[in-house]
Amino acid sequence: EKISKNDKKRICRILEIYKSTGKTKTELEIESRKKEPKYDFKIFAINMDRSILYERINKRVDLMIDAGLIKEVENLIKKYDEIPTAIQGLGYKEVVAYFDHKYSKEEMIEKIKMETRRYAKRQLTWFRKIPNIIWIDGLGNVQDNVNLILQEAELNEN
Repeated sequence: EKISKNDKKRICRILEIYKSTGKTKTELEIESRKKEPKYDFKIFAINMDRSILYERINKRVDLMIDAGLIKEVENLIKKYDEIPTAIQGLGYKEVVAYFDHKYSKEEMIEKIKMETRRYAKRQLTWFRKIPNIIWIDGLGNVQDNVNLILQEAELNEN
């Protein structure tokens, strides 16, 4: 009910799950949440000032373009009859839209940057919901970050 009738990939995955387990994805997720984790673990995530993160994303996209992203997508399209799932990912789908004359080259580049920034924001939002996550300063001193990880690992052993 929650999946669009046009989302063939998700529909196939849901049917695969049901066929192999006899349970819906939702039922499996509820069961999984009831179980204690098998292992004692820590989750570390890298954080940095959003303006610096976005600046780095923009620079990375420019480097990807300079390194031949457009040519890579062109070669993939020539190689495959159907557009593979991988080419529908972030960056690739914007280049395909550029080939389809939906964007100018500059608009395509800006669209990749914008969608990548949105993706990064969603990732951070998702990570922030995780209880007990340990944040590492992405711009901080490397040794301080290593010490933090070691300290947390020692706490785990004791």
